Amino acid sequence: MEDSPEYYVKSVEKAFDVLRAFDPEHPRLTVTQVAARSDMTRASARRFLLTLTDLGYLRTDGALFELTPRSLEIANSYLANLALPRVAERHLKSLAADLNETTALCILDGQDIVYVACVPSPRLLSVSISVGTRFPAWATSMGRILLAALPETELESYLEGVNLERLTQQTIGSPEKLREEIELARSRGWAMVSQELEDGLRGVAVPVRSGNKTLAAVNVSLQTHRAPADTIEKTVVPHLQDAARHIGQDYGGRTP
Repeated sequence: MEDSPEYYVKSVEKAFDVLRAFDPEHPRLTVTQVAARSDMTRASARRFLLTLTDLGYLRTDGALFELTPRSLEIANSYLANLALPRVAERHLKSLAADLNETTALCILDGQDIVYVACVPSPRLLSVSISVGTRFPAWATSMGRILLAALPETELESYLEGVNLERLTQQTIGSPEKLREEIELARSRGWAMVSQELEDGLRGVAVPVRSGNKTLAAVNVSLQTHRAPADTIEKTVVPHLQDAARHIGQDYGGRTP
């Protein structure tokens, strides 16, 4: 962090860099790997890893390190104080049962959307997503409906800085096309993204509002072969809108 204020503690930043080095693709890492992913020397990485192990946030077999359940404490404290997921849970369960698909509640966090509540499909084969999962906002239905709710200046800033990575052959390719999709989502009040994040997967989302404020997005994940695109507006969107309306009302405000 450049031009840090006087109070800034660099070692705290580095400790979190070490913890963030571990992710679903890299659950177990050596000291050398952590040093490379955290942009620090091997000696520094080793000291942070051993300290975090002593504190219980990591464990090691001597060569490889991995996170422990204690690393969830910070996230769980945040979620425990976030009322919206608790309010949404029963409505997501009802929605999942109605559609027989995985449903979720997401918020916008910088360039990404973050899952803050998720109910898996009643079917055995379902989309595997958990609370805390992050995806680029531009590649998801939840992200596009939440971007559509941003003030114009914030949306412009987002579009100017977005990095559109090719995730599938269907992934959107330009900020101009992304803006068109966001405007479409804004005009019709729901968003659909087909096979842009993952082949064979379609996402549909609507906003959750309290009064005139957009709080989050409710989403359903569908296998493309189970839900033809031309039927989504009639067969899926009304269920999502009902769930979103009930969540917004229970949270504390009626949507005009």
